[in-house]
Amino acid sequence: MFTGLIREMAQVKSFGGNRLSLKAAHKPKLGDSIAVNGTCLSVVSIESDGFSVELSPETLSHIATEKLSGDVHIEPAMAMGDRFEGHIVQGHVDTVGTVRSVTDNGNSYDVIIDVESEFIPLIPPKGSITIDGVSLTVNDVYDDAFRLTIIPITMRETLFGTYKKGTRVNIETDVFARYMRHILSASKPKSMGWDDIDRIHSLY
Repeated sequence: MFTGLIREMAQVKSFGGNRLSLKAAHKPKLGDSIAVNGTCLSVVSIESDGFSVELSPETLSHIATEKLSGDVHIEPAMAMGDRFEGHIVQGHVDTVGTVRSVTDNGNSYDVIIDVESEFIPLIPPKGSITIDGVSLTVNDVYDDAFRLTIIPITMRETLFGTYKKGTRVNIETDVFARYMRHILSASKPKSMGWDDIDRIHSLY
């Protein structure tokens, strides 16, 4: 599990086939989980200046692989007792969105991201979302897009400062929204009882 707070900007040394090699100050252990641009990956080798992770064909088919070059966001998985600062992030990318626009408002930036309409029900206004591993709050939701407000420090310290129209980004929707949709879609309205309602309520 992750929190959506970027701990370091690592540099890609190489990416080929199913292996990604990174130069980073973070020193993981073999087998550790690391979120790279929001994707949970396992460390398969340790090098003197960094580490390598492995990507399965399933992962490669769901993420923006063109961004596995230059700088990337990394966040180690939470350890027991760590401070919880962002929101619950699994590192499971749901889909890839596309930046529609970036507007400078002086002390913040509005970023509108296009997404397939089937994911809109999982993106509630004022809810949490993860973009390339960054925990953010959704401000507005449209039929096929949503709006984020990004503060200057986030623009400076993350890849958001490089985003422009057409940039593709990894999106993980809110875990509770995904569970709710699954429960509701799997339940027949006529058979839903108080036990079902209590179970749904317990997710909050």
